[in-house]
Amino acid sequence: MKKSRLLSFFLSLVLALLPLALPAAAADSLTRYASDPSVSSGGSAVLAGMHIQAQAAILVDADYGQVLYEQNAHQHMYPASITKVMTTLLTLEAIDRGELSMEQVVTASANLHTGIGEGASNADIRAGEQMRVVDLLYSAMLPSANEACNILAEAVCGSVAVFVERMNQRAAELGMEDTHFSNSHGYHDDSHYTSAYDIALMSIEAMKHETFRAMACARNYTLPATNEHPQRVIRSTNALLSNWSITDCLYEYATGIKTGSTNEAGYCLASSAEHNGRHLVAVVLNAENPVVDNVRQRLQFTESSRLLEWGFQHFTHQVILDNTRLDIAEVEVTLSKDANYVAVRPEGVLEATLPNDLDPAGFTYTPVLDSQSIPAPVEEGQTLGSITVSYEGIDYGSLPLVANASVSRSELLYRLDQIQQFFGQTWVRLVLAALAVLAAALVLRRLLFRGRRGGRGGGYAYSGRTRYSGRRRR
Repeated sequence: MKKSRLLSFFLSLVLALLPLALPAAAADSLTRYASDPSVSSGGSAVLAGMHIQAQAAILVDADYGQVLYEQNAHQHMYPASITKVMTTLLTLEAIDRGELSMEQVVTASANLHTGIGEGASNADIRAGEQMRVVDLLYSAMLPSANEACNILAEAVCGSVAVFVERMNQRAAELGMEDTHFSNSHGYHDDSHYTSAYDIALMSIEAMKHETFRAMACARNYTLPATNEHPQRVIRSTNALLSNWSITDCLYEYATGIKTGSTNEAGYCLASSAEHNGRHLVAVVLNAENPVVDNVRQRLQFTESSRLLEWGFQHFTHQVILDNTRLDIAEVEVTLSKDANYVAVRPEGVLEATLPNDLDPAGFTYTPVLDSQSIPAPVEEGQTLGSITVSYEGIDYGSLPLVANASVSRSELLYRLDQIQQFFGQTWVRLVLAALAVLAAALVLRRLLFRGRRGGRGGGYAYSGRTRYSGRRRR
């Protein structure tokens, strides 16, 4: 009797808890937007109206690594002596690592003219000449001395070949996917190429070094006397900075960087300028120098200064998203009696350098939530997703989305949820189902047992002794 009552009680409990053991139905969740994020508008007339007289060009906001203008920016091009930016960068990085010093004296080997043809720019450095590393760097950057690059390559890596390998390795590290270097100086080689985009990457990295910036904007430099030369002055080939060899091309905001020219590369310039706290880097490749009205045009310089000035005049740095934007989305909150939803806000500030005529309504804000709903408690500032900002297919970056307020948890709802989760586990449900089947079998067995006992009681007669009434036989 006690076992039957216990099983009946347990069966009733199982039947009562079965609804909790079943998976909960998915609640409808709603991500709300205050406005349509896909509103678009026309493009920028500033951008549409720009064209550079060169085969390839690019303009970059160096402070933010943002491309403002590009023209065939990923086309493979010959860089000529702009290559020397990488050679100088690797030498300065070796100095930073303590592998050599600016004042270290290096002796030029017999290999100083490796890969250099007739008529190449040089500083008349001779085999056996002893020069400081700093003097070799200025010789490479200002008069574009090719032999100085080979001497530096041997000083840094022991051989020009190993140094070129490091150049390509560093290019890969910087993301220069369109680049392959074959020498340290840029004298023409069909397998020595890069792109305007890659040169911008390389130049921006180099300009992070104070020593490089000093060299890039120097107009002249005095080489001290050596065992082969008396003291002499070398001058920059960059007409944006110096009118020593080319006049009428000075640009007042110019801060560098490097010229380059060969018959195959055309006239090239990587340039830099700073104005009103902004830093722009421009690259112009394969420009021509035509004669107009008996005057030789220097398009690598005039187009570069025009591109830089255009960037300063027609672009401003703007905030396109910050934490004041509270109308992005809401996330459903469960297990709380205080709130059903929590609003999200961007964490941080997203800035961009934009054309002045760009319509802010054209920006697309795309939020991505980690989940459509979240259980309480929710802490203010808790990351719940991210949001990306774009304009006509151009990605301007993303920010995390965080909870704008805290939401406390209801302990009652939490405990009920814990019970539901426990009974929702597969193994628990299997055990409960097995117990239910067992209980049902026991109940059925008892019912059958009672039926059999009742049938036997009504069918049997009394079988005690009876009295014999006949006569005894004799």
